[in-house]
Amino acid sequence: MSWENPKSYELSKVASETVAGHIAEWSQIPFVGLRFSNILGPADCEHFPEHWPDPAARQWNLWGYIDERDAAMASRLALEAPAKGSASYIIAAADTVMDRPSAELLAEVFPGVTLTREVGEFGTLLAIDRARAARGFTPQHSWRDHVAPRSA
Repeated sequence: MSWENPKSYELSKVASETVAGHIAEWSQIPFVGLRFSNILGPADCEHFPEHWPDPAARQWNLWGYIDERDAAMASRLALEAPAKGSASYIIAAADTVMDRPSAELLAEVFPGVTLTREVGEFGTLLAIDRARAARGFTPQHSWRDHVAPRSA
């Protein structure tokens, strides 16, 4: 996939979820959409330090990711939980791929954009709270368990 035109990608997600919502309404067959944020395995995390000097390189998804084990858990939860209608959820790790505070990254790369909620020092900037509330999804894995952050 090329990230040269991310608006087309975003539009395709919204259009697909809108169509799924209409089908769920017409057919009474529920739809659960999971928007996975860059699924990676533990071995992939060793490449995160390559991105640290240039935060703009991974701004395309607000420095988000999801460990493959947590992606599998989210899928299981979505299949097992009762569903009605149509809903989509962002599935991401609780932290970012960066070794710098999230608020600092946001201010540097997206000046003028303010945080609307507390995210913690390295907390995700992606809205995973709905998945937690509706599906019981709580990420269990972090790259920080596999790669040591650089020294200050």
